[in-house]
Amino acid sequence: MKTTFQVQNLKCGGCARTISNKLSEMEGIKDVIVEKERSSVSFDYQGADGASLVKEALRQMGYPTIDDENGMVLKAKSFVSCANGKLGL
Repeated sequence: MKTTFQVQNLKCGGCARTISNKLSEMEGIKDVIVEKERSSVSFDYQGADGASLVKEALRQMGYPTIDDENGMVLKAKSFVSCANGKLGL
């Protein structure tokens, strides 16, 4: 199944690279497309809980979906994720 999430804190190519790399490593997740201009993440998933696993992974990286709370801790996580993406980590 294919789905798209609108996410918060997606600011640059580093953020997009981190999200793409981390989600692509997840079992059953493929064809990850991150559009920073739209703050969206699209992907194909298998299994009943694939979308919820991706949503939680995004939150853990600091990129909660637009319907989730976005506090200081998540914003700080997104800065770290962004830096890792810029450095290619």
